[in-house]
Amino acid sequence: MKKTKSFISLALTSMLAAVVIAGCGTGNQTATGQAPTSSAGDKKTLVMATSADYKPYEYHDLSSGKDEIVGFDIDIAKYIAKELGYELQINDMNFDGLIPALQTNRADFVMAGMTATPEREKNADFSTIYYDAKNTIVAKKDSNLTKPEQLAGKKVAVQLGSIQEGAAKELAKTVSGLQITSLNKLPEIVEEVKAGRVDAAIIEDTVAKGFVANNDSLQFTTMEENEKNGSAVAFPKGSPHVQKFNEVIKKMQENGEMDKLIQKWFGQ
Repeated sequence: MKKTKSFISLALTSMLAAVVIAGCGTGNQTATGQAPTSSAGDKKTLVMATSADYKPYEYHDLSSGKDEIVGFDIDIAKYIAKELGYELQINDMNFDGLIPALQTNRADFVMAGMTATPEREKNADFSTIYYDAKNTIVAKKDSNLTKPEQLAGKKVAVQLGSIQEGAAKELAKTVSGLQITSLNKLPEIVEEVKAGRVDAAIIEDTVAKGFVANNDSLQFTTMEENEKNGSAVAFPKGSPHVQKFNEVIKKMQENGEMDKLIQKWFGQ
């Protein structure tokens, strides 16, 4: 009888252990416990990281009564994901956390109006450029701040971790007394300009247009620059997705889809 009980007990224990093991399977999870490229049967998901405060590239739209991230980058990402047979998951975070998200395998790619600078290329791979843009000086209309040299001795706000922050730091080398204030979100930056806590901001032209259109007291002036600030998709180093994304981006540029989205979001 003891042997029978021991056998039954052992069998139940083994079955329980098997159930626990099956329930705790790691699947495609990374060492951080997250799985950027996931799959469930035939359905695969790409995880996109972005900073949804960069209208019209990506921003929160509440007009439908629900919070939805929309924009130029979002439409491109959805098109690419569909072409490659993936579902798309979008994760919103601060701009300066985007490259670290790639480095720690918390995202398959980043789209956030991002430029492939030499510094960023040390930590990420990039697609071909899908859109070119320019930097602008955003200031109050009565400020007379329309040229870089007029920013001497002024406080200038930029987005933390952005190409504009780098541009401001370069400008500070030749423009005397330029003080840089780096903030996380663009709406914060615009409010700082409106409130007079900073004298101006450096913002990408397509984004500046939207803010100025909604704020009569502001103006923006395009800065003349030798380098292009083209937007590209960022990936973890060695990502197998780079070539496939490049192929779809090229297709979009050739079949007119990219022009349609540029017209939709930038009106040009």
